[in-house]
Amino acid sequence: MSQLSNFIDVDKPLFDLSTFSGRFEYYSWMTDPRTVILSSDRLLQAKSMIESYRQGKQSPQVKPEEFHYNMKLYSSAFHPDTGELQNFCGRMSFQVPGGMLITGGMLAFYRTVPAVVLWQFINQSFNAVVNYTNRNANSPTSVTQLGVAYVSATTSALIAAIGCKNYWSKKASPLFQRFVPFAAVAAANFVNIPLMRQNEILNGIEVKNEEGEVVGQSRLASVKGIGQVVVSRILMAAPGMLVLPLIMERLEKLPAYRRIKWINAPFQTLMVGCFLCFMVPTACALFPQQCSLDTATMRTFEPELYKEMESKTGGLVPKKVYFNKGL
Repeated sequence: MSQLSNFIDVDKPLFDLSTFSGRFEYYSWMTDPRTVILSSDRLLQAKSMIESYRQGKQSPQVKPEEFHYNMKLYSSAFHPDTGELQNFCGRMSFQVPGGMLITGGMLAFYRTVPAVVLWQFINQSFNAVVNYTNRNANSPTSVTQLGVAYVSATTSALIAAIGCKNYWSKKASPLFQRFVPFAAVAAANFVNIPLMRQNEILNGIEVKNEEGEVVGQSRLASVKGIGQVVVSRILMAAPGMLVLPLIMERLEKLPAYRRIKWINAPFQTLMVGCFLCFMVPTACALFPQQCSLDTATMRTFEPELYKEMESKTGGLVPKKVYFNKGL
């Protein structure tokens, strides 16, 4: 190992991921939107450097700051399981700018059915890409399954949005009608994410012991991980889509604001971005990325997979197993 090891441990996490504050700091660092404009060549260069660090081939002149920056680029743009470069929309660094543009559009243009349909279609297309690229990569999904998940999520979002709009336009105040986009987003998340990751639910995902060795498969682990992701995604969107309508209801009554009609969409988009800068790392940090599951629960609810794990471990089944829940 080179002299770099004297002042930095390349295999040690840069943040304490066992605590919420450590995870919040980590995701704030990893979702930095300033890195989204970097070229693929620069990202691949960062990956090459990180791999060199880990193999002990790095130059002794490398500084911790350079290592940290390259690790940020690597963490934000490459899949943690496969190491593949994520597509542009799937990168963690794109979550804030991508989310603010789409959510701003949904909140600003909610008054007509065509506008609702357009923005929900755009949002679910974006979500489908994010859900696929941030899945647990050990459970491949076919093109047919991806198509079913995409169509189902988009349909559920449109049914929720149009249904709520038609109902609330007759029964509720104009303020409540502003919450139509959030109702659609929440409904679609309950459909999109499980369907996009249905193979994990049907076949289970790999679970590991504390040493990182694969000891078996578990469907319960996938259900737990997907459930946590759904909660996180809804929480991520909630403040901007629930608080901002209250703000806009008051602002739009001010004569000065009403005179500047063009400012509505840009202002709401900017405000959503402010919410997401805080809520993206908060929602991602809510649950640990490496999730745990008691094997006693597996023994009760999936005895056949537990027996396979017993066979694989020679009867030395760990009390807890760990898995990547996805994002």
